[in-house]
Amino acid sequence: MADRGLVDIMIGRIPRLTSSGRVRLCLHCNEEADLRGLSKNAIETLTGRSLSQPWDLDAVYAQAEQDAAVARMRGIGYVSYVSPQYPPLLREIYDPPAILFYRGRLPNPEVPIVGIVGTRRPSPAALTQAYAMAKALGYAGIPVVAGLALGIDEMAHRGNSDGGAPTIAVLGSGLDEVYPAGNRLLARRIVELGGVLLSEYPPGTTPQKWHFPARNRIISALARGTVIVEAPASSGALITACFALEQGRDLWVASSGIAAPNGVGTRKLANEGAKVISSAGAILKEWGITPKEAPGTPGGEQEFSVSAWTTSLAQTLQLGYEDR
Repeated sequence: MADRGLVDIMIGRIPRLTSSGRVRLCLHCNEEADLRGLSKNAIETLTGRSLSQPWDLDAVYAQAEQDAAVARMRGIGYVSYVSPQYPPLLREIYDPPAILFYRGRLPNPEVPIVGIVGTRRPSPAALTQAYAMAKALGYAGIPVVAGLALGIDEMAHRGNSDGGAPTIAVLGSGLDEVYPAGNRLLARRIVELGGVLLSEYPPGTTPQKWHFPARNRIISALARGTVIVEAPASSGALITACFALEQGRDLWVASSGIAAPNGVGTRKLANEGAKVISSAGAILKEWGITPKEAPGTPGGEQEFSVSAWTTSLAQTLQLGYEDR
Protein backbone atom coordinates (compact mmCIF):
# COMPACT_ATOMS: atom_id res chain seq x y z
CA MET A 1 0.00 0.00 0.00
CA ALA A 2 3.00 2.33 0.41
CA ASP A 3 3.11 3.01 -3.34
CA ARG A 4 -0.42 4.44 -3.17
CA GLY A 5 0.61 6.94 -0.51
CA LEU A 6 -2.29 8.55 1.33
CA VAL A 7 -4.81 8.37 -1.48
CA ASP A 8 -6.96 5.66 0.13
CA ILE A 9 -7.16 7.43 3.48
CA MET A 10 -7.94 10.67 1.66
CA ILE A 11 -10.78 8.99 -0.20
CA GLY A 12 -12.06 7.67 3.11
CA ARG A 13 -12.12 11.21 4.51
CA ILE A 14 -14.03 12.91 1.67
CA PRO A 15 -17.39 13.88 3.21
CA ARG A 16 -20.78 12.69 1.92
CA LEU A 17 -19.58 9.74 -0.18
CA THR A 18 -21.14 6.27 0.00
CA SER A 19 -19.06 3.13 0.43
CA SER A 20 -19.59 2.19 -3.22
CA GLY A 21 -18.62 5.70 -4.32
CA ARG A 22 -15.39 5.50 -2.37
CA VAL A 23 -14.64 2.13 -3.94
CA ARG A 24 -15.07 3.63 -7.41
CA LEU A 25 -12.60 6.36 -6.49
CA CYS A 26 -10.11 3.80 -5.17
CA LEU A 27 -10.33 1.91 -8.44
CA HIS A 28 -9.88 5.11 -10.45
CA CYS A 29 -6.95 6.56 -8.48
CA ASN A 30 -3.60 4.83 -8.06
CA GLU A 31 -1.92 7.66 -6.16
CA GLU A 32 -2.59 11.05 -4.63
CA ALA A 33 -1.83 12.85 -7.89
CA ASP A 34 -4.68 11.00 -9.61
CA LEU A 35 -7.14 12.23 -6.99
CA ARG A 36 -5.82 15.78 -7.11
CA GLY A 37 -6.15 15.69 -10.88
CA LEU A 38 -9.91 15.22 -10.64
CA SER A 39 -12.17 18.25 -10.54
CA LYS A 40 -15.00 18.48 -8.03
CA ASN A 41 -17.48 17.81 -10.84
CA ALA A 42 -15.51 14.77 -12.00
CA ILE A 43 -15.55 13.27 -8.51
CA GLU A 44 -19.28 13.93 -8.22
CA THR A 45 -19.89 12.24 -11.57
CA LEU A 46 -17.69 9.27 -10.68
CA THR A 47 -19.25 8.72 -7.25
CA GLY A 48 -22.82 9.80 -7.96
CA ARG A 49 -22.83 12.16 -4.96
CA SER A 50 -22.75 15.92 -4.48
CA LEU A 51 -19.73 17.05 -2.50
CA SER A 52 -19.84 19.47 0.39
CA GLN A 53 -19.39 23.18 -0.09
CA PRO A 54 -16.81 24.60 -0.02
CA TRP A 55 -14.69 21.86 -1.58
CA ASP A 56 -11.25 21.69 0.06
CA LEU A 57 -9.03 18.77 -0.91
CA ASP A 58 -6.12 20.25 1.04
CA ALA A 59 -8.15 19.91 4.24
CA VAL A 60 -8.88 16.28 3.31
CA TYR A 61 -5.16 15.68 2.83
CA ALA A 62 -4.33 17.25 6.19
CA GLN A 63 -6.85 14.99 7.92
CA ALA A 64 -5.45 11.95 6.09
CA GLU A 65 -1.94 12.85 7.25
CA GLN A 66 -3.20 13.02 10.83
CA ASP A 67 -5.01 9.68 10.45
CA ALA A 68 -1.85 8.02 9.14
CA ALA A 69 0.23 9.44 12.01
CA VAL A 70 -2.25 8.21 14.65
CA ALA A 71 -2.44 4.81 12.97
CA ARG A 72 1.34 4.42 13.09
CA MET A 73 1.44 5.49 16.72
CA ARG A 74 -1.38 3.10 17.71
CA GLY A 75 -0.14 0.11 15.70
CA ILE A 76 -3.06 0.29 13.26
CA GLY A 77 -2.68 -0.86 9.67
CA TYR A 78 -5.05 -0.44 6.76
CA VAL A 79 -5.95 -2.06 3.47
CA SER A 80 -8.07 -0.62 0.69
CA TYR A 81 -10.43 -2.34 -1.72
CA VAL A 82 -7.65 -2.60 -4.30
CA SER A 83 -5.14 -4.22 -1.93
CA PRO A 84 -4.33 -7.93 -2.42
CA GLN A 85 -4.72 -8.33 1.36
CA TYR A 86 -8.31 -7.06 1.35
CA PRO A 87 -10.67 -9.84 2.57
CA PRO A 88 -12.05 -11.39 -0.65
CA LEU A 89 -15.51 -12.16 0.74
CA LEU A 90 -16.04 -8.44 1.34
CA ARG A 91 -15.62 -7.81 -2.38
CA GLU A 92 -18.73 -9.91 -3.01
CA ILE A 93 -21.17 -7.48 -1.40
CA TYR A 94 -22.68 -4.48 -3.13
CA ASP A 95 -21.41 -1.89 -0.63
CA PRO A 96 -17.98 -3.06 0.58
CA PRO A 97 -15.94 -0.69 2.73
CA ALA A 98 -13.39 1.13 0.59
CA ILE A 99 -10.83 0.93 3.36
CA LEU A 100 -10.40 -1.32 6.39
CA PHE A 101 -8.33 -0.33 9.37
CA TYR A 102 -7.02 -3.25 11.40
CA ARG A 103 -5.03 -4.05 14.50
CA GLY A 104 -3.68 -7.58 14.64
CA ARG A 105 -3.54 -10.17 11.86
CA LEU A 106 -5.95 -10.02 8.94
CA PRO A 107 -8.13 -13.16 8.56
CA ASN A 108 -6.75 -16.06 6.53
CA PRO A 109 -8.90 -16.06 3.37
CA GLU A 110 -8.47 -19.84 3.05
CA VAL A 111 -10.20 -20.55 6.39
CA PRO A 112 -14.01 -20.31 6.70
CA ILE A 113 -15.39 -17.99 9.37
CA VAL A 114 -18.57 -18.22 11.45
CA GLY A 115 -20.44 -15.16 12.67
CA ILE A 116 -21.98 -15.38 16.15
CA VAL A 117 -24.14 -12.45 17.24
CA GLY A 118 -27.07 -11.63 19.48
CA THR A 119 -28.55 -9.32 22.05
CA ARG A 120 -26.63 -7.43 24.73
CA ARG A 121 -29.15 -8.67 27.31
CA PRO A 122 -29.19 -12.45 26.81
CA SER A 123 -30.42 -15.23 29.02
CA PRO A 124 -27.81 -17.24 30.95
CA ALA A 125 -28.51 -20.23 28.69
CA ALA A 126 -27.79 -18.16 25.57
CA LEU A 127 -24.56 -16.82 27.07
CA THR A 128 -23.44 -20.34 27.86
CA GLN A 129 -24.33 -21.64 24.41
CA ALA A 130 -22.62 -18.76 22.60
CA TYR A 131 -19.42 -19.39 24.55
CA ALA A 132 -19.57 -23.17 24.03
CA MET A 133 -20.25 -22.92 20.27
CA ALA A 134 -17.45 -20.42 19.74
CA LYS A 135 -15.01 -22.48 21.78
CA ALA A 136 -15.84 -25.69 19.90
CA LEU A 137 -15.34 -23.83 16.61
CA GLY A 138 -12.00 -22.64 17.95
CA TYR A 139 -10.94 -26.22 18.67
CA ALA A 140 -11.82 -27.00 15.05
CA GLY A 141 -9.65 -24.12 13.83
CA ILE A 142 -12.61 -21.95 12.78
CA PRO A 143 -12.46 -18.25 13.67
CA VAL A 144 -15.59 -16.47 14.88
CA VAL A 145 -16.48 -12.93 13.86
CA ALA A 146 -18.67 -10.72 16.01
CA GLY A 147 -19.05 -7.07 16.94
CA LEU A 148 -17.33 -6.83 20.35
CA ALA A 149 -20.72 -5.90 21.80
CA LEU A 150 -21.76 -6.93 25.28
CA GLY A 151 -23.57 -10.19 25.91
CA ILE A 152 -23.55 -12.71 23.06
CA ASP A 153 -20.77 -11.09 21.02
CA GLU A 154 -18.45 -10.88 24.00
CA MET A 155 -19.00 -14.51 24.92
CA ALA A 156 -18.40 -15.53 21.30
CA HIS A 157 -15.04 -13.73 21.24
CA ARG A 158 -14.01 -15.16 24.61
CA GLY A 159 -15.03 -18.70 23.72
CA ASN A 160 -13.32 -18.62 20.34
CA SER A 161 -10.09 -17.27 21.83
CA ASP A 162 -10.20 -19.88 24.60
CA GLY A 163 -10.60 -22.51 21.88
CA GLY A 164 -7.40 -21.32 20.22
CA ALA A 165 -8.79 -19.54 17.14
CA PRO A 166 -7.92 -15.99 15.98
CA THR A 167 -11.27 -14.36 16.65
CA ILE A 168 -12.33 -11.28 14.65
CA ALA A 169 -14.02 -8.20 16.13
CA VAL A 170 -15.62 -5.60 13.86
CA LEU A 171 -16.07 -2.22 15.53
CA GLY A 172 -18.49 0.63 14.95
CA SER A 173 -15.81 3.17 15.90
CA GLY A 174 -12.17 3.90 15.25
CA LEU A 175 -9.79 1.26 16.56
CA ASP A 176 -8.40 3.75 19.08
CA GLU A 177 -11.94 4.37 20.42
CA VAL A 178 -12.89 0.82 21.45
CA TYR A 179 -16.54 0.61 22.50
CA PRO A 180 -17.84 -0.45 24.95
CA ALA A 181 -15.13 0.67 27.36
CA GLY A 182 -15.68 -2.45 29.43
CA ASN A 183 -14.42 -4.58 26.54
CA ARG A 184 -11.14 -2.77 25.98
CA LEU A 185 -9.19 -5.45 27.82
CA LEU A 186 -10.96 -8.07 25.71
CA ALA A 187 -9.99 -6.16 22.55
CA ARG A 188 -6.36 -6.17 23.67
CA ARG A 189 -6.53 -9.88 24.44
CA ILE A 190 -7.96 -10.63 20.99
CA VAL A 191 -4.95 -9.01 19.34
CA GLU A 192 -2.46 -10.59 21.72
CA LEU A 193 -3.84 -14.06 20.92
CA GLY A 194 -3.49 -13.61 17.16
CA GLY A 195 -6.93 -12.24 16.32
CA VAL A 196 -7.82 -8.92 14.76
CA LEU A 197 -9.86 -5.78 15.31
CA LEU A 198 -11.40 -4.33 12.14
CA SER A 199 -13.17 -1.07 11.34
CA GLU A 200 -14.06 0.94 8.28
CA TYR A 201 -13.84 4.09 10.42
CA PRO A 202 -10.57 6.03 10.69
CA PRO A 203 -8.78 6.62 14.00
CA GLY A 204 -10.51 9.06 16.29
CA THR A 205 -14.03 8.14 15.15
CA THR A 206 -16.33 7.84 18.15
CA PRO A 207 -19.17 5.28 18.21
CA GLN A 208 -22.46 6.51 16.73
CA LYS A 209 -25.77 4.65 16.62
CA TRP A 210 -25.85 4.54 12.82
CA HIS A 211 -22.37 2.98 12.68
CA PHE A 212 -23.57 -0.33 14.13
CA PRO A 213 -26.02 -1.41 11.40
CA ALA A 214 -23.28 -0.58 8.86
CA ARG A 215 -20.81 -2.58 10.95
CA ASN A 216 -23.15 -5.58 10.86
CA ARG A 217 -22.93 -5.90 7.06
CA ILE A 218 -19.17 -6.45 7.45
CA ILE A 219 -19.68 -9.13 10.11
CA SER A 220 -22.07 -11.12 7.91
CA ALA A 221 -19.94 -10.62 4.79
CA LEU A 222 -16.77 -11.95 6.40
CA ALA A 223 -18.58 -15.07 7.58
CA ARG A 224 -19.50 -18.07 5.48
CA GLY A 225 -22.45 -18.43 7.83
CA THR A 226 -23.88 -16.65 10.87
CA VAL A 227 -25.55 -17.89 14.06
CA ILE A 228 -28.14 -15.65 15.70
CA VAL A 229 -28.02 -16.88 19.28
CA GLU A 230 -30.74 -14.81 20.91
CA ALA A 231 -32.52 -11.77 19.53
CA PRO A 232 -35.54 -9.82 20.76
CA ALA A 233 -37.92 -8.28 18.26
CA SER A 234 -35.88 -5.06 17.94
CA SER A 235 -32.39 -6.56 18.12
CA GLY A 236 -29.73 -5.32 15.74
CA ALA A 237 -28.72 -8.97 15.35
CA LEU A 238 -31.76 -9.30 13.07
CA ILE A 239 -30.15 -6.72 10.79
CA THR A 240 -27.11 -8.97 10.62
CA ALA A 241 -29.40 -11.88 9.71
CA CYS A 242 -30.94 -9.87 6.86
CA PHE A 243 -27.49 -8.95 5.56
CA ALA A 244 -26.40 -12.60 5.72
CA LEU A 245 -29.38 -13.69 3.62
CA GLU A 246 -28.90 -10.86 1.11
CA GLN A 247 -25.22 -11.79 0.80
CA GLY A 248 -25.99 -15.48 0.17
CA ARG A 249 -24.51 -16.71 3.45
CA ASP A 250 -25.71 -19.57 5.65
CA LEU A 251 -27.94 -18.62 8.56
CA TRP A 252 -28.71 -20.53 11.75
CA VAL A 253 -30.44 -19.75 15.03
CA ALA A 254 -29.40 -21.23 18.36
CA SER A 255 -31.75 -23.46 20.32
CA SER A 256 -31.26 -21.38 23.49
CA GLY A 257 -32.59 -18.33 21.68
CA ILE A 258 -35.69 -20.20 20.62
CA ALA A 259 -36.49 -21.10 24.23
CA ALA A 260 -35.61 -17.70 25.72
CA PRO A 261 -38.44 -15.36 26.76
CA ASN A 262 -36.50 -12.56 25.04
CA GLY A 263 -36.07 -14.58 21.83
CA VAL A 264 -38.97 -13.20 19.79
CA GLY A 265 -36.70 -12.32 16.88
CA THR A 266 -34.92 -15.65 17.04
CA ARG A 267 -38.21 -17.56 16.89
CA LYS A 268 -39.33 -15.42 13.95
CA LEU A 269 -36.20 -16.36 11.99
CA ALA A 270 -36.80 -20.05 12.76
CA ASN A 271 -40.42 -19.79 11.63
CA GLU A 272 -39.22 -18.23 8.39
CA GLY A 273 -36.91 -21.15 7.67
CA ALA A 274 -33.62 -20.58 9.49
CA LYS A 275 -32.12 -23.82 10.78
CA VAL A 276 -32.12 -24.32 14.53
CA ILE A 277 -28.84 -25.72 15.91
CA SER A 278 -27.71 -26.64 19.39
CA SER A 279 -23.95 -26.99 18.90
CA ALA A 280 -21.03 -26.11 16.66
CA GLY A 281 -21.03 -29.71 15.48
CA ALA A 282 -24.06 -28.99 13.30
CA ILE A 283 -22.12 -26.29 11.44
CA LEU A 284 -19.03 -28.45 11.03
CA LYS A 285 -21.13 -31.35 9.74
CA GLU A 286 -22.92 -29.14 7.24
CA TRP A 287 -19.59 -27.79 5.98
CA GLY A 288 -17.98 -31.23 5.89
CA ILE A 289 -15.38 -30.40 8.54
CA THR A 290 -14.30 -33.15 10.93
CA PRO A 291 -14.25 -31.71 14.45
CA LYS A 292 -11.17 -32.21 16.59
CA GLU A 293 -11.48 -33.83 19.99
CA ALA A 294 -11.88 -31.05 22.55
CA PRO A 295 -9.61 -30.92 25.58
CA GLY A 296 -11.04 -31.47 29.06
CA THR A 297 -13.55 -29.08 30.54
CA PRO A 298 -11.79 -25.82 31.43
CA GLY A 299 -12.01 -24.42 34.91
CA GLY A 300 -13.24 -20.94 35.68
CA GLU A 301 -13.43 -19.32 32.24
CA GLN A 302 -17.21 -19.26 32.07
CA GLU A 303 -17.67 -17.75 35.53
CA PHE A 304 -15.10 -15.05 34.73
CA SER A 305 -16.74 -14.25 31.39
CA VAL A 306 -20.23 -13.83 32.80
CA SER A 307 -18.90 -11.63 35.60
CA ALA A 308 -17.02 -9.40 33.13
CA TRP A 309 -20.12 -9.17 30.95
CA THR A 310 -22.27 -8.01 33.87
CA THR A 311 -19.83 -5.23 34.75
CA SER A 312 -19.43 -3.91 31.20
CA LEU A 313 -23.19 -4.13 30.60
CA ALA A 314 -23.84 -1.70 33.45
CA GLN A 315 -21.27 0.73 32.05
CA THR A 316 -22.81 0.68 28.59
CA LEU A 317 -26.40 1.06 29.73
CA GLN A 318 -25.33 4.27 31.44
CA LEU A 319 -24.18 5.60 28.04
CA GLY A 320 -27.59 4.88 26.55
CA TYR A 321 -26.58 3.12 23.33
CA GLU A 322 -29.24 0.97 21.71
CA ASP A 323 -28.97 -2.79 21.34
CA ARG A 324 -26.18 -3.46 18.83
